[in-house]
Amino acid sequence: MQYSIGQLSEAAGVTVRTLHHYDRTGLLSPSTRTPAGYRRYDDADLARLRQILFYRELGFPLDEIAAILADPDAGVLDHLRARRRQLTEQLERLTHLAALTDRAIEVQRTGVRLTPEERLDVFGDIAFDLSYATEADVRGRDSAGHRTAMARAAAHSKEDWRTLMREAAAWRRDLLAAYDDGLPADGPEAMALAEEQRRHTARWFTPCPPGTHRRIADDFAADPRAFALVVPPPQQRPGLAAYLRTAVHANAARLDAAPETSEGSPDR
Repeated sequence: MQYSIGQLSEAAGVTVRTLHHYDRTGLLSPSTRTPAGYRRYDDADLARLRQILFYRELGFPLDEIAAILADPDAGVLDHLRARRRQLTEQLERLTHLAALTDRAIEVQRTGVRLTPEERLDVFGDIAFDLSYATEADVRGRDSAGHRTAMARAAAHSKEDWRTLMREAAAWRRDLLAAYDDGLPADGPEAMALAEEQRRHTARWFTPCPPGTHRRIADDFAADPRAFALVVPPPQQRPGLAAYLRTAVHANAARLDAAPETSEGSPDR
């Protein structure tokens, strides 16, 4: 079957301009021409064009496609394997860049005013899933409290964050020691750690009366992203989130039963 350049363009889904370019470079020339000089392609030309488009879809440059088509039995498999390695590397890089972009978006949504260099200096290689902190519809989230926490976080300086992270690391070390030593979650040591974490939250982010702390601890046990904000995944233990939740609830019950104070009073 014979095809004009327009018919071949329509059959293969490419532009006439592309076919002109392929002809000029010698990648795909028409089998024949009419006496008036018009290009005429046959089924073999169409099959070759489809091969070219296949390799183009895989990202091969035109000169490499020309080499493959010039001797299809010489190293085609090697070309394909090499291209697959390149694509795999690109995919890994793009996946990494997408993850970095997602984290940058979430950091911007929190309003935290730290440059990437400052965040690296303060947080090191600790990677938080900040999507939890920026989702307004998280179960049990009080919108006013959430806005307060985000506003206060945005106002923290680099030194504030450095101090905050130092306090959090010391608390986390004591929590892990209590858990690893088998201290009861509703015992005095664990409740003291829960109270320390409640006061830390109130000092740096948002007022945290016992009722609010209960809801936060419930989120710790229910949502891995929430718990990762206080204990990064590499440091977690099976059952640790539930252990902290029990300690928080026991501490909240103790505070509810105690005389009201300005910091420890239950929310009513």
